[in-house]
Amino acid sequence: MSDASHAGRIPLTVFGGFLGSGKTTLLNRMLEGNDGRRLAVLVNDFGAINIDASLVSARGADMISLANGCVCCQIGGDLTDALIRVIDSTPRPDAIVIEASGVSDPWRIAQVSLADPALALDGVIVLVDVTSVLAQATDPLLADTVERQLHAADLLVLNQCDRADAETLAAVRAWFDKHLPNTPRFETRFGEVPAALLGGALPNAARDTSHGPHCEAGCAHTDHEHVHDHAPDHGAQFDTWSFSAPGVFRADALRSLLRAMPPGVMRLKGVVRTDANAWAVLQFAGRHGSLRAWPAAMPQPDDATDNTLVAIGLRGRLPIAALEQALRESLKAAQAV
Repeated sequence: MSDASHAGRIPLTVFGGFLGSGKTTLLNRMLEGNDGRRLAVLVNDFGAINIDASLVSARGADMISLANGCVCCQIGGDLTDALIRVIDSTPRPDAIVIEASGVSDPWRIAQVSLADPALALDGVIVLVDVTSVLAQATDPLLADTVERQLHAADLLVLNQCDRADAETLAAVRAWFDKHLPNTPRFETRFGEVPAALLGGALPNAARDTSHGPHCEAGCAHTDHEHVHDHAPDHGAQFDTWSFSAPGVFRADALRSLLRAMPPGVMRLKGVVRTDANAWAVLQFAGRHGSLRAWPAAMPQPDDATDNTLVAIGLRGRLPIAALEQALRESLKAAQAV
């Protein structure tokens, strides 16, 4: 695929989930409220996405450009070709989202990011229709497909909770507690998911959400995410915590943290100085993490800038003490070298 030596990697997110789980609804929400980011959305069928005609600035046979900077690309028969068109487009997208078909394995699609130097996997988000997932998971004809999708997830979105009674919701929660206890999940309706859980274009996102310049050295605090107007209760479901401190991290210690993240951390992202790179971008989503050198084409943070990280988790479940201890120990180890 395309050579990415002239620019930073593009975050790639894959949306999976069985037919009717709400993937397209979520994509529509992202396109409507992209918050200034240039999103490239790859889909199997343009017709499934209800794009307001007033937003369309140009339309081709397999690509639609929107006035808000986003672009929709039809995958057609070859995902690789569609990705090349998007990566080579001008201006380049800040992030790419692929909607996996309702019967496909999203992890197989996500693996393209591991082979292309232009891309960095931001996460696999799998949507679930809570009213039908238990029946699907026990259907001999569907169980294998559904289980592959669920086990690929960095984040499970339990959707359409408004259509399920209390007994059904309790049964679904118990099933996921038993079969996927370590996968973060979020309950919602109408595909309403806070942008903080959907990732986006690092390192800009890391800088925009950080509090580094305004914190005392080593400070930490908790606040609540701003959320979509249609879901005012989302703010009560999340805690965010920021960590800012001077010094140099030991890269191997941070990678160890990414491999054994304290339970309850749904996302961790930020900009850090390490003994392997002057500056690096750290990201963790659900179950996967990465620590990559700061893109050469982007201006490096000022030497006086502190390391800054932001964590997101469900309200009351974000393990702030364990996370802070792990980060401080990583700093101590680096400073002792």
